[in-house]
Amino acid sequence: MRSWNMKSLLIGAAAILLPTAAGAQAGQPQLVVAVPSLPTPKNVDTGGGQTGVIGIQIAQMIAADLRSSESIVTIDPEKLRRYTPTEAGSPLYRNWENANAGALVQGYVQARDDGRISVVCYLYDLKTRREMTRAGFAVGAEDWRRAAHRCSDTFHKAITGLPGHFDSRILYVAETGSRTAPVKRLAIVNWDASNHNYLTQGEGTVLSPRLSPDGQRVAYVSFAGGMPHVRIMDLDGSNDRALLAGPPAMSFAPAFSPDGRKIAFSMANAGNTDIYVVSSNGGFPQRLTATPGIDTAPSFSPDGRSIAFESDRGGAEQIYVMNSDGSGQRRVTFSAGSHASPAWSPKGDLIAFSRWNGATLSIGVVAPDGSGEKMVTNGWQDERPSWAPDGEFLVFQRTQQGSGLVWPYTVSLNGGEPKRLAIPQPGSDPDWSGASQ
Repeated sequence: MRSWNMKSLLIGAAAILLPTAAGAQAGQPQLVVAVPSLPTPKNVDTGGGQTGVIGIQIAQMIAADLRSSESIVTIDPEKLRRYTPTEAGSPLYRNWENANAGALVQGYVQARDDGRISVVCYLYDLKTRREMTRAGFAVGAEDWRRAAHRCSDTFHKAITGLPGHFDSRILYVAETGSRTAPVKRLAIVNWDASNHNYLTQGEGTVLSPRLSPDGQRVAYVSFAGGMPHVRIMDLDGSNDRALLAGPPAMSFAPAFSPDGRKIAFSMANAGNTDIYVVSSNGGFPQRLTATPGIDTAPSFSPDGRSIAFESDRGGAEQIYVMNSDGSGQRRVTFSAGSHASPAWSPKGDLIAFSRWNGATLSIGVVAPDGSGEKMVTNGWQDERPSWAPDGEFLVFQRTQQGSGLVWPYTVSLNGGEPKRLAIPQPGSDPDWSGASQ
């Protein structure tokens, strides 16, 4: 299958564009995509509803997913003509000439003999009349939402060249109990707030969870035994063990490398806190920094060659960048205030951070060379950002003034009003990555 990207689609295919919408980056073109309802060869009752209804719901979800992207506008199913299942893989392009769209989604939903359903989806360029990409999934009928999100991710990557965030999860610390007896549990939820699960039961305080790139392991900080230390476990809660070999040591702020083979973290030793790296299978660590003060919150660049981190070596917390072997350490942020909690964008072009200006704590971004710093939120206490897989959105924790409750919020990189994640209780330390369950 040919690989497409936004530039080739817009230039080579001369796709239909809309002017930049409010909230989108100035000058960024937006592709118009028609998303009609997916037909079914036979309307069959399933555990997830009738296949004809599921086809309508999948199209609505794909339209909503793609519409949330900064570079895509969708035409909703109810405004578009219907088509037959046989047309899904061979569209009648002449019937879409007046759709005022540059691309077309088609597909079908079909019941299977084993009780599952098949969801097949295609994306076509209406100008060149060529297929851009396709995807097909066999899922439990009640899991049609995941099939829709996976189709959306496939389309987003074909259009923009970047993975979507629609089949992704947010790992976080669920906070219940009281101020005097707090209960902190690891929890995970799909980005759209569906399929919420607890990974631990609150038997001990936990912090800073991070999901491995393959979505199968969790690194986190545990206070079990009284000393904070990094642990790692499988996503189902099994194989839980301390990350480091040797005597107990105070360790925290874990971060997986892009290939999942290493974990960078902070460790306090002999009155100094530095960045270390160790195999994600555990063992003895390698020290990367050795300056007076506190070096913490490491974050790998997407190519794994660099690490951003927070350090107060200059008197106040600032963002620094170094090579992954610890060489070439250099300061990145220089504006007024303290800068903390760096998070490297999946695109590699930006580092998100939280900045304290003496009155408020807000989320901002800066280029790895220190240029182009800008603020994305203006909350009272916004901190600990983490990127969506597509690099277009951030999740962060916001403390509510007055109540002191902490909730995860998401926000577009280009600003706009942050949206609170619809989880059943307050939560902190969000990490946005991986595929949904």
